[in-house]
Amino acid sequence: MFGSLRHPTWLLLPTAVVILAFLLTSPSPLARSLPSLTTKLKTYSSSYYSSLAKPSQTSPKMPKAPVYFFSHGGPDVQYNTKHPVYPVLQAIGKEITQKVKPKAVVVFSAHWQAKPNEIHLNNVEQTDLIYDFYGFPDEFYKATYPARGSPALASEILTLLSNAGIAARGLKRGLDHGVFSGFNVAFDPATNPLNCPLVQVSLFNNEDPDAHYRLGQAVAALRDQNIVIIGTGMTVHNLRDLRATWGKPGALPYAVSFDNALKEAVVADPATRQEKMAAVTKRGDARQAHPWMDHLMPVYVAAGAAGEDKGVQTWTKHEGSFAWAQYRFGAVPA
Repeated sequence: MFGSLRHPTWLLLPTAVVILAFLLTSPSPLARSLPSLTTKLKTYSSSYYSSLAKPSQTSPKMPKAPVYFFSHGGPDVQYNTKHPVYPVLQAIGKEITQKVKPKAVVVFSAHWQAKPNEIHLNNVEQTDLIYDFYGFPDEFYKATYPARGSPALASEILTLLSNAGIAARGLKRGLDHGVFSGFNVAFDPATNPLNCPLVQVSLFNNEDPDAHYRLGQAVAALRDQNIVIIGTGMTVHNLRDLRATWGKPGALPYAVSFDNALKEAVVADPATRQEKMAAVTKRGDARQAHPWMDHLMPVYVAAGAAGEDKGVQTWTKHEGSFAWAQYRFGAVPA
């Protein structure tokens, strides 16, 4: 308000109109020489007040942050630098930190299933790691990851879930290896740090693909704030058959057939994607690919969060009783 006094055009214009009216009603010769000035002043007045009525120019809307799905592997992924997925995860991580430059990251891991009809999320700033695996070398249990949470973002997520009719509550929980093992590769603290808050949200403790798709839809609005949503799991994950395939080349047939079928559904038109992805869980090879579907559900969360953005498979590998597909939904900033 007060800043406008530095630009007194709004004061001068009415004053000029009063002076002009006086001159035009005066017998002075000057009044008879002012028709052109009157026309110019009317034109200026009309233009000036019309400009006040025009809406102000707004800056272009920020594009939505892309959504990702990581096939994260086991707790050995951060140590097995020779595995083909290692440079793939590194490249995805650099894409996120150097091109997307997110305000924050929200991650849904296969290793946190809360309740059948309730979601939990970490709502504190500092947490430990959860070494939710057994039988690995001692060094695996000394892994670290410098994650920083965000109580404010956690509160916003709780509001979004509540608005979507999803029961949820916040609590303190450490990061499981579904997050820290893959993130130590994608977002190496020494060479490619994430440098933004990270909030982990659980899955439902059920195998309902539509419930998890709706979970993603509920938090999709976070993307408008340049918050990246990541689901981490595996596109094929059968630990039961791992021993039988250990050290053998190639992959079991279901690892190939299910991974290919999932890709066809994920990259489908967003208008039919949810229906096609739900149908994949009913395939004859689905229970071979996922004896329990905890590692599959995060890709449904990611697809739900993607909204009308199409999905692309950026990489995959069929290996024994596993498949390692990586997905991205939406565009990456140029």
